[in-house]
Amino acid sequence: MPARSSRQDPPALGIGMVGYAFMGAAHSRAWATVDQVFDTPLRPRMNVLVGRDEAATRFAARRYGWHHVETDWRTLLERDDVQLIDICTPGDTHAGIAIAALEAGKHVLCEKPLANSLAEAEKMAAAAAKAAEQGVRAMVGFNYRRVPALALARRLINDGRIGGLRHVRAAYLQDWLADVSVPLTWRLQAERAGSGALGDIGAHIVDLAQYLTGEHLAGVSGLTNTFTTERPVSDRGDAELGPVTVDDAATFTGRLASGAVASFEATRVAAGRKNALTIELYGELGSLAFDLERLNELSFYDRTESEDTAGFRRILVTEPGHPYLEAWWPPGHTLGWEHTFVHQARDLLIDIAGGDDPEPSFADGLRVQRVLDAVAASAAHDGAWTKIQSP
Repeated sequence: MPARSSRQDPPALGIGMVGYAFMGAAHSRAWATVDQVFDTPLRPRMNVLVGRDEAATRFAARRYGWHHVETDWRTLLERDDVQLIDICTPGDTHAGIAIAALEAGKHVLCEKPLANSLAEAEKMAAAAAKAAEQGVRAMVGFNYRRVPALALARRLINDGRIGGLRHVRAAYLQDWLADVSVPLTWRLQAERAGSGALGDIGAHIVDLAQYLTGEHLAGVSGLTNTFTTERPVSDRGDAELGPVTVDDAATFTGRLASGAVASFEATRVAAGRKNALTIELYGELGSLAFDLERLNELSFYDRTESEDTAGFRRILVTEPGHPYLEAWWPPGHTLGWEHTFVHQARDLLIDIAGGDDPEPSFADGLRVQRVLDAVAASAAHDGAWTKIQSP
C-alpha cells in the first residue's frame, strides 16, 4: 500500500447516521476505514448513531465505533458536530429525513432506492438541487458503481472498446424468500418498502445499466408476481399470518435512448442464488460481462481480433491502474463486497471537499425511480409498453 502523505490531518467531517442494521453496518465499516486506506481531503468522524431502540443503538454504536447515540433523527439537524447525515433506514423514511437534512444545510448520503414513490423522489431531487446552490451535497447509495471491475467496464465503454451499444442483459437473483416460512418483514410491506424485488434489487441493475451505458431507458414492458401472498408475522412459530403486499419477482424489457434493447430480471425466490448480480453489454465491436460472484473479474470480448484467437478475455481487476486499486494491495490481492462502500465514502468526501455534485446524484436516483414506476405501471396493465418521462 502506498505511504500516506506527510501533510497535516485534513479537516474533520462529522457524520450522523440513521439506522444501524444491515446497511448501517456496511456504512459504519466504510466510514471507519476510508481514511485509513485513501488520502482523503476530509476526515470522517463517526459522531452520532440514531435508532429508535436506545439500548440496541448503544450496543451498535459500541460495536461499530460511533461516539454518541440519539433516538430521534431530528436531533441531528441541530447538532453542530454533524455535517453529513447518512440515511440507512427503510424507504418510507427517506424523503422526510433527506429533505429536512438538506434544508438544515447538512450533506446527505441516502441508501437506494431513493424513495418509495416517484412523487417522493421528485421532491427529494428538487430539494437536493436547491441545496446544491448553497454548497450542500447529496448522493444516493448505489454501491455497485464502486466495484472496480464495473468502473473499469464503464471506462472501456467510454473509450469505445465495444463500439455502438446493441443489447444489455442484467439480472439480480436472490433466494432468501424461496422458503414460505420466512416471516413477514418491512421489506415485504408496500407501505414501508415501496416495492419488493423490483425496488430492492431491481433498482441496482437499472442504475448499473444507465451508469455503464451513459443512457437512460426510454420505455419498458414489465411483469411482476407475488408467489407467497401471506407469511408468518413472527419467527416464533406462531400461526398468525400477514399479507405480503410487494412483488417477489419482476421481469421487464426496455429500450435505451439510442435504440439499444435491454432485459432485466429481479427476484428474491431463485433457489440457490444467494446474491447473484450479472450484467452483460453487447456492442458492434465487442462485449463486456460481469458476475458479482467473481467480483474482481471482468470478461471482455474484442470482435476486431482474429477469429483464430478471439475469445472472452478474463481481466483480473487488481492492478494499481484500475479504478480504486491504487490505495489497496499488490496486484492479485482481491477485494470484497464491503469495499464498495469504502469507495463510495471516498468519492463523497472528495466531492464535498471539492464543491462538486456527487454521483450518483439524487437526480440519478430519480431517473431510476421513474423506471421502477414505469415497470410497476406496465405490470398493472399486463405488460403494456410504458414510456418513461424524460429527465
